[in-house]
Amino acid sequence: MSKYKLVEEVHLTPSGVYLHRIQALVDLPGIASAGDLGGLIEHEGNLSQEGQAWISGDACVYGNAKVYGSAQVYGSAQVSDRAQVSGNAKVYGHAQVNDDAQVSDNAQVNDDAQVSDNAQVYGGAKVYGHAQVSGSAKVSGSAQVYGHAQVYGHAQVSGDAQVTGNARLFGTVRVEGTA
Repeated sequence: MSKYKLVEEVHLTPSGVYLHRIQALVDLPGIASAGDLGGLIEHEGNLSQEGQAWISGDACVYGNAKVYGSAQVYGSAQVSDRAQVSGNAKVYGHAQVNDDAQVSDNAQVNDDAQVSDNAQVYGGAKVYGHAQVSGSAKVSGSAQVYGHAQVYGHAQVSGDAQVTGNARLFGTVRVEGTA
């Protein structure tokens, strides 16, 4: 059984991609009720018809990006290219997740944060503010990257580490404390 359908409301992105508003066909307890309008997707491959995953508000998911599991994308967030948001992850605010990036488990990406390239944010990690995680960087555990911090290259931030301010971590550095 389908959990949503595409409605006639269509939006055009600045890059020329047509996005369709979704509408819930079933109740998703605590998330959406049957009949509620959701966010915007390019095609049905962007949001799994299974599980509790949902896109709401003016959030957009397009390209070959996919939201599945119990993940939620909302606010004005954008998930594009081949990015994946899964598990119980949340992407919201004006956050952007693109390229081949992955946000999973209980991770959160919000505010104006960006996760791109092959970066991974997972576990209970949080990336927010104007932070950027890119390249093949990994942020995991209960780690937080925020402010204007940048984590890129093959950098890894894990455990209870916090990377904040204008900090820049790159290369093969690994941080498990506070930076």
